[in-house]
Parts: sequence; C-alpha cells; structure tokens
Amino acid sequence: MDPSEYRKLADVEDRMWYFRALHAHVERELAGARAGEELNVLDAGCGTGGLIRRLAARHPRWGWKGVDLSPLARDLAQARLREAGLGFELALASVTALPWADASFDAVVSADVLYHVDDDNAALREFFRVLRPGGRVIVNVPAYAWLWSYHDVAVHSRRRYHRAQVLRQLQDAGFAAPRATYWNTVPFPLVVVRRKLLPPPRAGSDVQLYPAPVERAFDVAMAMERVWLRRVGRLPFGVSVLAVAEKPAL
Repeated sequence: MDPSEYRKLADVEDRMWYFRALHAHVERELAGARAGEELNVLDAGCGTGGLIRRLAARHPRWGWKGVDLSPLARDLAQARLREAGLGFELALASVTALPWADASFDAVVSADVLYHVDDDNAALREFFRVLRPGGRVIVNVPAYAWLWSYHDVAVHSRRRYHRAQVLRQLQDAGFAAPRATYWNTVPFPLVVVRRKLLPPPRAGSDVQLYPAPVERAFDVAMAMERVWLRRVGRLPFGVSVLAVAEKPAL
C-alpha cells in the first residue's frame, strides 16, 4: 500500500469500528483453536500491528510472532508494540516465504492480507507448512469481485473473493474441514451505494474514523452479527469473508 495508507491505518486501527469487529472475530476463533491451552500464534501480514498488539496484550501467556513485507508497516507495528510494553520482534518477510520451520505454530492468522499477494495459493501453502498438525488457520478477505472500487485501488488490492472460492483454496492447500461465512453484512447496502453508485472520493480508501455516534452504531451492528454467527453459524452475504480451517492431525 501507499505509505499514506499505512500511516492512516496505524492512526485509526485501534479506534475504528471495523477493526474492533475484525479483531473480535479473530479472537473468538483463536479461543476455539485449543480451548484452555496456551497457543503459539503467527500474525501473517501483521500490517501496522493493531491485531497482534490487542491480542498479545489480552493473552500475554501465548507466544506471538508477526511478519510483514512492508518495512514501514513493520516499523510502525514494532513501535506500537513497544509503546504497549510488548517486546517481541516482528519479522520482515513475505507470507509466501515465511522464515520459520515446519510445524512452528498452533494458529496462523491472515487478516486482510491475501488479497494483496500475487500468489495467494502459495501463501496458503506456507500457512499450512508452518502450522502444527491440528493447528488452525484464520483468514479474512474482502468479498465479491463486482464490489471492486476506488477503495481497492487505494489499498492495492489484487482481487476480491467469494465464499466458495476461499473454501476451495483452503482445501487445495491441504486444510481439512474448512468453514467460511460472509460478515460485515449490516453495512453492506451502505458500502454498495458508496462504492458503486456515488462519485468516488478524490483519493484514498474508506479507512477512516467516523463520528462517535456512527462508530457506536456500527459497534452495535457488529455485535448483532456476532450473536447471529454464534447461534446460526453463517451469514448469507457481506463485505468480508471470514474462513477457518485445520491442518489434519497426524
């Protein structure tokens, strides 16, 4: 992404509704990976560090590693970790060539990363390689190719996904029992109008902090979605796709 987008992300990531919702989804799926156990977790494509900083602070006994290809993103994330009193180092590398041995992690998280990668299937194979047998991968990606817009241009997207595509790619990489759902469903009509019907903004992505009442309204909407997912298991459409799969146990 452009340096301006990384800096904007670092500024709003801890305060914007979307990231609060995304991080809550990831934390819930991590908690279900090996209930009650301490995990070794890789944030593959950690960006400016919002996810790993939040979860490492909430689960300090877990082992945490992070990696990103962008020196700027890695440096911003590293600085934010130090501000939070978290001293572990983040690696600088591609998610298609991870600098860890086979079977190093209990869980790999890839939150809004694969759509930036030229060979997303190679990245999934790397996630499979560094996971221990029985380990869990958690992937979040943007939904629907037809929803491509100025936002994707601004953040240097290479593709958007549909649910069945993500499930197929996980299976092709060797993962078992993949499941996936759309989410970010309540804002979907607003996103369609903004990105497909209204004139695009002059520049930049939709990553921005909204007025407090709007942020609270989105928080409520996302909480409702999480209740639905706990009770029903899947949402029929949305702006994002969240997928989870396991590396087969030996």
